[in-house]
Amino acid sequence: MGFIEERGEALLKEALLLHASDIHAMPRQHDAIIQFRIQHRLVLKEKIPIPIFEKLVSHFKFLAGMDIGEKRRPQNGSIQMIVDERMISLRLSTLPTLQQESLVIRILPQNIDSHLTELSLFPQATKILFSLALRTTGLIILTGPTGSGKTTTLYSLIHAVQQTLDCNIITLEDPIEKRIDTGCLQVQVNEKAGITYATGLKAILRHDPDIIMVGEIRDEETAKAAVRASLTGHLVLTTLHTKNTKSAINRLVDLGISIQDIEQTLICVTSQRLVNLKCPYCNGPCSIHCLKQRKVNRLCVYEILHGENLKEVIKEAKGLTGNYHYKTLTDLIEKGIALGYLPFDCHGVKI
Repeated sequence: MGFIEERGEALLKEALLLHASDIHAMPRQHDAIIQFRIQHRLVLKEKIPIPIFEKLVSHFKFLAGMDIGEKRRPQNGSIQMIVDERMISLRLSTLPTLQQESLVIRILPQNIDSHLTELSLFPQATKILFSLALRTTGLIILTGPTGSGKTTTLYSLIHAVQQTLDCNIITLEDPIEKRIDTGCLQVQVNEKAGITYATGLKAILRHDPDIIMVGEIRDEETAKAAVRASLTGHLVLTTLHTKNTKSAINRLVDLGISIQDIEQTLICVTSQRLVNLKCPYCNGPCSIHCLKQRKVNRLCVYEILHGENLKEVIKEAKGLTGNYHYKTLTDLIEKGIALGYLPFDCHGVKI
C-alpha cells in the first residue's frame, strides 16, 4: 500500500473513531485543510501541502469510479469499503473552486440492525412511527434538513418492518446509501440509463411490491407517481425537504397533488432533527477526546403529525379553521432540556 492509500485509510479510521459525519478537503491558495464535521461543527484536522491534497482527492475519485481527469465540473460518486472491520459507505462530491477541486465525503456506516427505538430521544415517537408503517397502504413522509438522519430512520423503519411482516419491499434511491442483503430489492436511480425516480416507480409497481421506499420526492412527476402508488394499494415511505410537518402539506400541493389525494393517501408526516446529548463530563461542547469515549453522542427528536391532528391540518390547507395540538420540535427540545438530556444551547438547533 502506497503513502497516499495509507493516508486516505488513516483519515477514514480517525473520522470513524470521532463519529464524524463528513470529511471536508478544502483547497486554499498555498495549502489545503482537512476538516471533520462532528456534531454539526467543522473541526480542523490538519493542513496539508497542495501536491498531497491533489493526490488524495484523485485517490478517492478513483475508488469511487469518478473521472480523475475532469476537474472543471462537479462530480458525485460512492464507495463501499471495510475500515477497521466495519462496512461503511462513502458518498463523494467534488466542486471546482478558484484554487483546486474541493472534496466532501459523507460517511454512512452500514449498521442498520440497530433498533428503531434507539434512534429517538423519546422512544414513544418511533413506536408510533413503527405502528403506522405496519399499514398496508398509504403515504408516510419524513422531512428535515440535510444531515438530520432521515435516511437512517427510513432504513431502520424498513428493517423493523422486515422483522415483523413477510412482505416484498423495494427501494428506489439516489444513491443507494446502505445495502440490505435479505428481504429487500434496492434499485439505483440512473438517469443516463433512463431510470429516474418517476420511471423507476412505474417499473417497481409492476414488480408486485408491498412496501416501496422512495429516497426523495424531488419533482412533480415523482410526487404524482408516489401518490399514485399509495392509491393503488401500496405503502410508500419517502422523504421531502420542508421546514416542518405542516409545510409538507403545502409542498405537496405545490407539486400538483390535490387535497383530495392527500386526504386519501397521507398517513403521517414527521419532521426530525439530530440533537447533541448533554455531556456529563464537559461543561459546554464536548472535547474531541471525550467524543471518542462516548458511545452515543446524538439522538433524533421527531415531530409527528398523524391521526386527527393531520386531518385538522389538511382542513386548514383547504382554507378552513383547523383545531389541532401536537408536540412540535420546539416543544420536544424544550422538554429534553428540562429533563436534563440536552444542553441549554440546543435552543439554537435550526427548526
